[in-house]
Amino acid sequence: MAKIIVMTSGKGGVGKTTSSAAFSTGLALRGFRTCVVDFDVGLRNLDLIMGCERRVVFDFINVINGEAKLNQALIKDKRLENLFILPTSQTRDKDALTKEGVERVMEELKADFDYILCDSPAGIERGALMALYFADHAIVVTNPEVSSVRDSDRILGVLQAKSRRAELGLDPVQEHLLLTRYDAERVERGDMLNVKDVQEILSIPLLGVIPESPAVLKASNVGQPVTLDDKSNAGQAYRDAVGRFLGEDIEHKFLKPEKKGLLDRILRRSA
Repeated sequence: MAKIIVMTSGKGGVGKTTSSAAFSTGLALRGFRTCVVDFDVGLRNLDLIMGCERRVVFDFINVINGEAKLNQALIKDKRLENLFILPTSQTRDKDALTKEGVERVMEELKADFDYILCDSPAGIERGALMALYFADHAIVVTNPEVSSVRDSDRILGVLQAKSRRAELGLDPVQEHLLLTRYDAERVERGDMLNVKDVQEILSIPLLGVIPESPAVLKASNVGQPVTLDDKSNAGQAYRDAVGRFLGEDIEHKFLKPEKKGLLDRILRRSA
């Protein structure tokens, strides 16, 4: 049975859309038929990160309004046979997202996909509420800093009160923590919260820790999800997170600073 995942956060700029692209690609690499949906009406960045911005003809809002069929708006990824993108509109506002319209599209997607991943805008405005309302799973993206973690805690409260599962008294949305932009050296110096600190505040299972990496920015700039970069730490971390989501027991990596060789230490002292 198809599952709906929302990639959410309280704070903007934490890597939510990057994570949506990377995680959906990871699921597709595992053989699951996957669709990633952009709920950030008016901004629309998912198509850029997925590298399909020039192929957008119709969008999510066109489908909701009956101006296009779903198969006209879905964009098939050129790299992976079973990965599709549903872009959103740059010209409408978030009021165009109606609960009835979103539900209709979600039900249609569930008939054809194993996983539907909803890329939510930050915060708790209409687009974010629509993205999380139908979720079975929520991946809460946060950075290891106090303001980001505090805002994520607020999102957890919204999930527990305003999702469809909460309204209908069903089993709660399954919550997962994805800690992004983690710099182990800065954590060791006390400049960032450590993993244990974040877990104690949010009290949800840790899905993955994504290290700070230039590969993430490079991947976004070239329109290729970082999961496809098998040489980068960040790509490996996202692939591991997907494995854990699927129930695999995978040890967390990149939590401690890399050990420096003698030459590295000498060069650092002389810098």
